[in-house]
This record gives sequence, structure tokens and C-alpha cells, in this order.
Amino acid sequence: MFTTIKRLLIGRPLRSNELEGQKLTKLKALAILSSDALSSVAYGPEQVLIVLATVGTLAFWYSIPITVGILILLAALILSYRQVIYSYPQGGGAYLVSKENLGVTPGLLAGGSLLVDYILTVAVSVSAGTDAITSAFQSLHPYSVQIAVFLVLIITILNLRGLTESANVLAYPVYLFVFALIVIIVVGLFKTVTGQVPQNLHPHIGTPVAGISLFLLLKAFSSGCSALTGVEAISNAIPNFRDPAPRNAARTLAMMGIILASLLAGISFLAYWLGIAPKETETVVSQMAHRTLGNGVLYYFVQATTALILVLAANTGFSAFPQLAFNLARDKFMPRMFTIRGDRLGYSNGIIFLGVASMILIIAFQGNTERLIPLYAVGVFIPFTLAQCGMIVKWVTQRPRGWAGKMSVNFVGAIITFSVLAILFITKFTQVWPVLIFLPIVMFIFRKVNRHYEAVGEQLRIKGVFQEEIHSNVIIVPVAGITTVVERTINYAKSLSDQVIAVYVAFDHEDEKRMEEKWKEWDCGVRLVTLHSSYRSIVQPLAKFLEIIQRKAKENKYQVMVLIPQFIPKKRWQNILHNQSALLIRMRLLWEKDVVVATMPYHFKK
Repeated sequence: MFTTIKRLLIGRPLRSNELEGQKLTKLKALAILSSDALSSVAYGPEQVLIVLATVGTLAFWYSIPITVGILILLAALILSYRQVIYSYPQGGGAYLVSKENLGVTPGLLAGGSLLVDYILTVAVSVSAGTDAITSAFQSLHPYSVQIAVFLVLIITILNLRGLTESANVLAYPVYLFVFALIVIIVVGLFKTVTGQVPQNLHPHIGTPVAGISLFLLLKAFSSGCSALTGVEAISNAIPNFRDPAPRNAARTLAMMGIILASLLAGISFLAYWLGIAPKETETVVSQMAHRTLGNGVLYYFVQATTALILVLAANTGFSAFPQLAFNLARDKFMPRMFTIRGDRLGYSNGIIFLGVASMILIIAFQGNTERLIPLYAVGVFIPFTLAQCGMIVKWVTQRPRGWAGKMSVNFVGAIITFSVLAILFITKFTQVWPVLIFLPIVMFIFRKVNRHYEAVGEQLRIKGVFQEEIHSNVIIVPVAGITTVVERTINYAKSLSDQVIAVYVAFDHEDEKRMEEKWKEWDCGVRLVTLHSSYRSIVQPLAKFLEIIQRKAKENKYQVMVLIPQFIPKKRWQNILHNQSALLIRMRLLWEKDVVVATMPYHFKK
């Protein structure tokens, strides 16, 4: 049944040689990996206006120079990550750049920040999309958490089906959203140029504003920088592109940068020109659509695509998180399970982990993740800054042809991204201080996992000639009575060694005496040892007996082996009708040193 359901939800397993067919074209990758960055257009400009609105609508003209500053930062990031793509075509982005050029600790800081950021991306995006749905259908508001969890589950299943299939489904809403915003911008600009928009709706650029301060402007700028989250995702997921992967990834990054810059500039300008102020009951994009398109079909088309893109922005996390987790696991900082491809050739463990983690976050915050948005921005600007610094070190150290120009790009990018990071901490410290707690915890976990793998590797490494000799086996067979299963197990044990001991654990003396008489009558040629258990435990007396046998076996260079007879019911549900003594013994003995644990199965026919 499980296999049938799995096949229905995820699809048939793919052969390893079908991997190339699961990789993304530029247009599909643009939709899948840029959905987070493009969706931020729906709330980035609004965040700037919300801050400026605290001193009045006259301050709205500052949104234009702030947007210019954001676009300069975007250009620096696009140029920088283009260089990262060609320098590190294996993917990994800021993590790999930081680790190789700045050291392991900065690399783990970048990697940990991005992992947490992708979890926040899913939780925040789906919660925002759910809010848009429940705003349209008020009766669904009490079920917003359940709806958000359900949406995460759907996106998780789509990604488990493979990159190509998820792209086929999720690409359309992304491009429809871009088309909707282009319609708003084009119609709005046309009405502006033809004089259909009154010029007294907005304050003139340069208008003096009472109460404005540098701190407030920096806060507005840092809020607007939330529109740049997700820019790094393409550099993390280069292996997901079709060959030549680096060139295709670089072109996709350039396309994303052009589209994002155009939408940001258009939305910000129109919001200023139309004199739109943020409202609690209606988003800036919704007001803009009303002013330019009216209340007809096109308006509802814009609202529907906006809600969809906010939900599907989560897919950037599902595309980039598994690849980044793979790189960390390959370097022994995360569990090895994140390096394994699933039935559909995706890193399914990473996809499932991300889905579960984001569901927990949504449930914990009851779908109200507004408090996480500042952490969301900080989580991405830390790796932004580290990646820029890492590339500077790379160019200075290696000095390839044209290194000075490349270093200049990264130097400017490093100054800007560090400045934004500092501004975020200064202006929003009360909201972002948790990052100072959970990031060290994440890095501690990375180190702990790495130390475990290093210790295991040292113990498993073959060092010269194997000196330990084994002369023979001492085989212990736990028995619960005299049955066909026990008979088969005893015969098999005798074929392996002439030192076989059967062990029976009795709970009372009469039972012990009765078993000894039956065993003597059976006369199978194997010695029976009976152990008395005052507390009705089978495992504890057996473990103590094994300690005695081990000490004697070690002196004679014998290997102790426990061969457990176990019958297997024909139907799985029938397991609940039998005690699981064999399972309990096996679980306990697997923790014993120098004991071989084996099972002799006997399958029932009915």
C-alpha cells in the first residue's frame, strides 16, 4: 500500500542515467529559482513606504532615491554572483566561496545563514500567500494555519516528483505574475505620459520634509532591501542546470536581474507618481492595479497571480536548500543522508527536511510570520557579504587575467552589502537579535557532526596489517522453547562451530526445571544454560551472561556470536499477535562491543 501511494504521489522511480533529463532549461530555472526574488516586488517597495509614512506622505519622494540605491546594490550582486557561478560551477554559492577563501568558520556561517534563510523563505512566503487567500475568502481565516501547512505539503510533493515536473507546474504562475505587473506598469506609464494622471497626487522631488532623519532613511532602505532576498539561489543550484551549466546559470541570473530591476523601478515610480500610501486593508500593488486597471477582470487577475507568486516563492527554497545541504553533507558538516538522491533523482531528504521544518515554523508562529521577515533579510545579507569578501581574497591570491576589474566589482559589492547588514542590525536590532543566538547553535551542530564523522573515519581507516586473529566462534542461541525454528537455528549454528550454547531465560524455578527436562529429553547435542530472571526481563540476564562468555572468549581469541531464531508471519499485521523478544534482544546487543548479532528467520506459510 505504501509503495502504491508513493508511486501515485511522486511517480515512477527514474534510472540514474535519466538525470540529465531532470535538469532545467533557462526559462524553467528562471521561474523556479527566481520566484523568491521576483515575488519580493509585491512587498519590497511597500516596506519602504511604510517606514516613510511615519513622517508623512511628503516623505514619499525619498522612495525614488532609495529605489535607485537598491538597484545599484542589485547590480553589484548580479555582477558578483555571475563571477561566483563561473568560479564555482559545482554550486554551493556563498558557502563554498567563503569556506575556500576565508576559512571553514566563515563558510559555515554563510551556509548556516542560507539554510535558515531558506526555511524562513518557505514559512514566510506560504504564510503571506495564505493571508492573501483568506483576505479574499474571509470565512477561511480561522483555518489559515491548516491551509499554509497544506500548501507546503503540496509544494513538497511537487518537488519530490523532480525538478522538471515541478517546473512544468510552477513556472506558469511566475510568468503570469511578471506579465500582470508589466501590464500595470505599461498602462500606468501610458496614462502618466498622456496626462491622464493628475500631477498633484505626489510631492515634488526635493520637497523639504519635517522630522526626516538619516536613521529613518537608512531604515527605509534596509526594509526595501528585502526585495533582494533570493538573488543568490541560482549560484547555489548550478548543478540543476542543463549543460553548459555555468553559462546557462549566468544567463538566467542576468535575466532575473533585468526583470527584477525593471519591476522594482516601475512599481516604485508608479507608487510615487500615483501618490499611493500603504494601507492596512489593501496592499500597494492592489491600489496600483485599482488605479490603472479599474475593478474588472484584469484587477482580479493581478490579485490572483500575486497570491500565487507569494506562495510559490517558497519553491526557491525547495530548489536551493537541498543542493546547499548536499554540499555541506559532502564536506561532513551535515548528515550523509542529504547526499542521497531519491526515486526521482532529487535530493529528497533535503526536500522533506525543509518541508517539515517550515511546517513546524508555521505552526509555532500560527501562520503569523511578520516577526521573521527581518531575520529573513539578515539571513541573506550575511552570506552576501561573506561571498563578496571571499571573492576579493580569491582574486588577490590567484591574480588571474583581469583580476583587478573583477576585484573592484566585489570590493564595491562588499562595502554595500556590509553597509546594509550593519544598517539592518542598527535599525532593527530588537527584531533581528535572535540571529545572534540561533546561528551559533547551527554552527555548533555543524562542528559536532563533523567531529563525529572525523572520529568515525579515523576508527574505520585500515592501518597496516590486520593483527587480530580469530581462532573460532562461540555461538549463543537464545531459545524460548523447543520448536521447528529453534531446531533449524541449532543445526545451522552447529555447522558453523562446535561450541554452541543454548540459553533459556526462566521467570520462575518450575519453568526452569521443566525446560531443562524437555531439553535433556530432546538431546540435540547442544548444552543448555538456564538463567533465572527475578524481574521478568529476557534481555538483562542474557546481557550479563554474554559478559562472562566474552571475557573467556577473549582469552582464547574466540569470537562471540548471538544467533537469534525468529519467525516471520506471512502478513505484517500478524506481528502484533506475537511478542517481539527477538527484536528487543537484537536492539540491546547491537550496542555490545565485539558481539556478532545474526538472525535465523523462519517464514510461516499461513
